[in-house]
Formats: sequence, structure tokens, C-alpha cells
Amino acid sequence: MPKSGILYPKMTVIGCGLIGGSVIRAARAHGVVSEITVADASQAHRARVVELGIADHVTGDIAEAVRDADLVVIATPVLSVPELAGLVIPAMKPGATLTDVGSTKANVAEAFRAQDISKIFAIPGHPIAGTEQSGPDAGFSELFENRWTILTPFESDDEHYAAAVAKLSALWRAFGAQVELMDEKHHDLVLAVVSHLPHLIAYTIVGSAADLENVTESEVIKFSASGFRDFTRIAASDPTMWRDIFIANKDAVLEMLGRFTEDLQAMSRAIRWGDADTLHSHFTRTRAIRRGIVAAGQESAEPNFGRDRGKH
Repeated sequence: MPKSGILYPKMTVIGCGLIGGSVIRAARAHGVVSEITVADASQAHRARVVELGIADHVTGDIAEAVRDADLVVIATPVLSVPELAGLVIPAMKPGATLTDVGSTKANVAEAFRAQDISKIFAIPGHPIAGTEQSGPDAGFSELFENRWTILTPFESDDEHYAAAVAKLSALWRAFGAQVELMDEKHHDLVLAVVSHLPHLIAYTIVGSAADLENVTESEVIKFSASGFRDFTRIAASDPTMWRDIFIANKDAVLEMLGRFTEDLQAMSRAIRWGDADTLHSHFTRTRAIRRGIVAAGQESAEPNFGRDRGKH
């Protein structure tokens, strides 16, 4: 992908896990920032960032890290955002942009609004990309390619705010992402369906399998078929991040969980009464959704989900 030119002379990323580390690497790879500062509460993470050489400055002092930044990216678990906003926003220079990468947006918008954001451009955001890995070593510059990033800007007639949204959108597009603008509450409902509920189901299924008294742990591991194996990949995601997501987005998750429970009961009745037509019709419809996801470029149609790519 061609270089996009400098969009932000100085970028500060708070939290260097998978997403934060990928933002740093993508910004460097595509030449859209000149200087990168990382702020992280973990001394071990800071030391590793220094070893990796992926940032120009590394500190544990939040105010120091953001003072001269043109773009500040909060990349920490979502329940930490209110406290961080209180530290970050007062220390930012006028005209700078603040965003985040959290999987819930209503709570982030509320946290930003609780501070005086009149002199900065606060734009909540969410790149829909990730793996089950975490930590400074987990990030990679290609993570956002052909993925979606959702921005949930505040309602504003200010042309300068609109320009800030356009510039932040350009950053994500430089990373290879497609950008969608959305209301924060609608975002949380959509993500409850496509991400949060699937993770909750995965955590539950893997936990249920581990708890079955008549199946040993070794058998669960030894005989894992592709379906269970895929659930274990999802269930290996960062527990702190997902704990925060479910608490922050509880209303939308509970709404979708209620709907899912009703659908699951319908499937249970079909199985109990041998209703083959209902089962076949449901499976046919859901198979079409999978094909639509592949056609949209959001997944590989290769055998075994492309797991064997790169193996010889």
C-alpha cells in the first residue's frame, strides 16, 4: 500500500497490547505519523516496548505522554476509560484529537463527555479486528487490512470537528481498513450480536465441556473437533478485556442473550420432536450467512478456515 503522508506529527498510544501495538506498527509502516509515544501502566510492557524498538518514547506518566500529542489513542480495557479520560483530556493540547479502540462505545462517549472536551476533538472508535493474543508482542501492522473500523463521532455542526473526523478516518484507511460512522448506542447493539454474544457463548461452551464430570480434560483436548476447537480459540481471548466489555455493554448483551435463548429453545423443541424440516431450513439459512461473510471478504473460504496457510 502506498504511503499516505504524515497525518499526525505526534501520536501517543496508551496501552500497548494487541490493538495498541498494531496501531503503532501500522502507523509506522504506512508513514502516517512522525513520532510515537507509548504510555503503559505495566513496567514489563514498557520494558518490552523499548526492547522491540517500536516507539520513540516510552513512559508510565500519562500526562507527560499526551501533552504534545496531535493524536491520542486509548487502547486499554473499556472500564479503564473513565479514569484515563480524567487524566488525559485536561493534559491534551488544544486542537488535538482523542480516540479509543474499545469494543463498546456508549460508555466511552459518556466518559469523554464527562470531561471538558471543548478544546479538543474527541472521537470514539472501534477497529473490528483482533486475535486471541495479547501483549506488546502480539501486534502486527496488517491487523486492520480489509477490516472495518467504526467511528462514533458526537453530533456537531463544527466544521473543524468534521475535519478531525475526516482525518481520523483517513488514518484508518491508510491502515487498510474500511471506515463506517455510526451512533454509539447502535454500535453497541450491533457488536452485541456479531461479537459479544458469540464470545459469551464460546466461553460458556468451553467452560461447560471442562466441567462435565463424565468427560476427562484429556478427552476434551484429545478429541476436539473443529467446532469445539474454534470455540476454544475465541475463549482464549483476553479475560480482562472481555470482562469489561460484558459489564460496559450489559444492556445490549442481555437483550441479545434473551433473543438467543428463545431461538435456542426453538431448536431444542425441533430436535425433541424430530422436526427435520425446521432444522434443515434453519441450517440452510445460516449457511447462506456464512457464504455472505466470505463473499464480503471478511473470512477465508479455504479448507479448514485457511489454518494451513504458510505450512509446508
